[in-house]
Amino acid sequence: MPELIAPDVRWHAAWRDAHAEWGPGAHEDGFGLQEPDEVGTAAGFAAWLARLDVEACTYRWILEDERVLGGIALRHGFDDFVRRYGHVGYGIRPSARGRGVASWALGRMLDEARTLGMAQVLLVCAADNAASARTIERNGGVLEASPDQRVRRYWIENSLSFDM
Repeated sequence: MPELIAPDVRWHAAWRDAHAEWGPGAHEDGFGLQEPDEVGTAAGFAAWLARLDVEACTYRWILEDERVLGGIALRHGFDDFVRRYGHVGYGIRPSARGRGVASWALGRMLDEARTLGMAQVLLVCAADNAASARTIERNGGVLEASPDQRVRRYWIENSLSFDM
């Protein structure tokens, strides 16, 4: 059974294993990783996690049997970044996809959003990302009409929990 945990330096090796599975770059949504972050060394990894601690965002890693399966981020507020990318971003390592892990993690983060008083949550995915669209829809996402055909924008009324 997976669990959501706060990022921690003790999971450096497990995180690096997941990161290696994605390949080079900072493309795993849900981790808050940016191009200048140097995560290969213990010091760089610790500095990255320290940066995450001061952001207006709740980061969680999805852990199962001491393996990092993915990450999920709940962005607070409603600034331009959230308007473009949504309140929640997540990424699941390729070998853990297709098991409902993202749907499960999104449900837990919606619980967290409720505790923060977030009655509506915006999620955005690429128009061609059918798996992400299903994940959002399983959790109550309602598609918003959007002029940008490259993305799908969903709103979740966050007063009830929608599990898989």
